[in-house]
Amino acid sequence: MAGGTVELTKDNFDAVVADSPFVLIDFWAEWCGPCRRFAPVFEGAAARHDDLVFAKVDTEAQPELAAAFEISSIPTLMIVRDNIAVYAQPGALPEPALEDVIRQARALDMDEVRASVARATGGDGAEGGDASV
Repeated sequence: MAGGTVELTKDNFDAVVADSPFVLIDFWAEWCGPCRRFAPVFEGAAARHDDLVFAKVDTEAQPELAAAFEISSIPTLMIVRDNIAVYAQPGALPEPALEDVIRQARALDMDEVRASVARATGGDGAEGGDASV
């Protein structure tokens, strides 16, 4: 995947996200002017961060994925770390803002994120789930 993007579909979405610890997803459509302007920024970041997975979801071709994530504006950037969506924001980011979002997402303490998710969903983490050591 180094330096490029993968096209996500309803058929490969779960496998790509589950197999990748850090995925940036660009929800877009061909008719969307801001999406077309954001595309080279996204591609440039993919080239600079070849340790991360950069993926695109064409909301016209994959309406089920857009609906599943309640995408109402495009482009929308989503970041998924360890199967947890840690960022989702509509709008075409300029390069410095995208780099800042990536830096912040890299810096997240995922143990704290998982604990926060458990608290928010009423789980205490003791009843199973991801208990890998």
